Amino acid sequence: MPIKTQSELPAKEILENENIFVMDENRAMHQDIRPLQVLILNIMPVKQDTELQLLRALSNTPLQIDVTFMNVRNHISKNTPASHLNKFYVTFDEVKEKKYDGMIITGAPVEDISFEEVDYWDEICEVFDWTKDHVTSTLHICWAAQAAFYHYYGINKRQLPQKLFGVYEHRVSNRKIPLVRGFDDVFLAPHSRHTETPAAAIHACEEITVLAESDAAGVFLAIAEGGRKIFVNGHPEYDRYTLRNEYERDLGKGLNIQIPYHYFPEDDPTQRPLLQWRSHSNNLYSNWLNYYVYQVTPYDLNEVEYEGMWI
Repeated sequence: MPIKTQSELPAKEILENENIFVMDENRAMHQDIRPLQVLILNIMPVKQDTELQLLRALSNTPLQIDVTFMNVRNHISKNTPASHLNKFYVTFDEVKEKKYDGMIITGAPVEDISFEEVDYWDEICEVFDWTKDHVTSTLHICWAAQAAFYHYYGINKRQLPQKLFGVYEHRVSNRKIPLVRGFDDVFLAPHSRHTETPAAAIHACEEITVLAESDAAGVFLAIAEGGRKIFVNGHPEYDRYTLRNEYERDLGKGLNIQIPYHYFPEDDPTQRPLLQWRSHSNNLYSNWLNYYVYQVTPYDLNEVEYEGMWI
């Protein structure tokens, strides 16, 4: 949470130059508090696992958050019971007249086909466009980040020679942006994907600011429109055993899958994986909720004016 000071306190400017969030007393007096409304479009196959991972990531903040889970209407889930979806999920038609403080759009295992071949692509594009007037800040994860790069900026993904699979080092490249406050210079995050959005194309787009990347895994974190759009090209929300479960699943299918990089001690799948990315994952989601949702969203969502409200 921010430090509140008197408006003219000399230390305020010093703290701000050190990238420490300081709120003056005038702004604090005019803040109203209510639960944040966060919509999660969950298009991962085993939805219960992703629910737990994201709720865990969102829980490390003193802010009160009301979460609504949404499912695409043009796809039948094979890995999540219909009873679960009917009880805990809404469709886009049920929420498209509402506004939300934040939204998360998850990844999906559809990388090996073109975006247009995905059976819910038209709905994803409709949701992307809807967020412009109905969501304060949208966080796109993995395939959703690739899809957003393509939809908004025309940057297409490309196939990798082999699956990017494991835990990789990333470097922070822009410390002045609040989304990476508290990050170490080098941090770890999991990846599990067959495609990538080329780093050179992302850097070449003037509308996008890259915040963290990896020599091996490419751009990990990027931001646009002052935080209205955030892109995460990985899975910081994964728990300790997610990559192990994916590895064993692919082995069971007879696929030629490599051992996840830098994941099992001594590359031994019989050993307990090391959890090496949790603190930065918590930091990322806390920063997103605080600086790009809570600090800029209006008390009355019906009064939001999206043009020009982000700094």
